[in-house]
Amino acid sequence: MAIINPYLTFNGNCEEAFNFYKRVFGGEFSYLGRFNEMPPSEEGEEIPESEANKIMHISLPMSKETSLMGSDSSDVYGQATVIGNNFSISINAESKEEADRLYKELSDGGKQTMPMNTTFWGSYFGMLTDRFSVQWMISYDARSANN
Repeated sequence: MAIINPYLTFNGNCEEAFNFYKRVFGGEFSYLGRFNEMPPSEEGEEIPESEANKIMHISLPMSKETSLMGSDSSDVYGQATVIGNNFSISINAESKEEADRLYKELSDGGKQTMPMNTTFWGSYFGMLTDRFSVQWMISYDARSANN
């Protein structure tokens, strides 16, 4: 069965929020990546200085199975944080086939935001909003499945 994690989006204060959550819940970040660490999506593309140090993705393990995940929104990538709509459900599928099935079925009648594809961080990943306006992130990481 897939593992579900909450994914929070912030308006530039993700690092502050996650340092707070780390103090409250304990543990260490399993991943912290900034926008300036991303490869350009187009040749010659540069991340504006105002966006460079923002959090692209952060993960704080909460248990053996789940993590609290988050990022800052980025106007450069067309993402604006709207408080009250800054939450997604992230699903880690057990196989690429399961990821494709979940993406297809959840997006039926909804909006595909980012089609399933292999990402620069190595996961097979996609994003969508379902017909009930719930935001989903679907991923499959073959590296984790082989451990």
